[in-house]
Amino acid sequence: MSEKRLCPVCNDPIIGRIDKKFCSDQCRNSFNNRRYSSENLLVQKVNRTLKKNYSILQSLNQSGKTKVKRSKLLQEGFDFNYFTSIYTTQKGASYHLCYDQGYLSLSDELFLLIHWEG
Repeated sequence: MSEKRLCPVCNDPIIGRIDKKFCSDQCRNSFNNRRYSSENLLVQKVNRTLKKNYSILQSLNQSGKTKVKRSKLLQEGFDFNYFTSIYTTQKGASYHLCYDQGYLSLSDELFLLIHWEG
């Protein structure tokens, strides 16, 4: 006699294939949504910040090369802690990139925004 299998979400009996783990698609989706939502909170926060930074750089740099003040970037909500990579030139200048948008610090208060075609 086989043991009755119960759904881990709702405790209803599982009917069907021997390897079936949930009683319905709704329970399977509910289980996976709960499981992955807490694991992805940090990734979601980082991606939101990168997307916001990208949008800010793109909107302020319509021509492909623009100078802008730090205060303007901060006013728009730019977060200098989030970028996708750093490109260092042979002369030692470091461009911080957010996908194909980048910035170079010219001074404490002035930045050169560029569209990266690397």
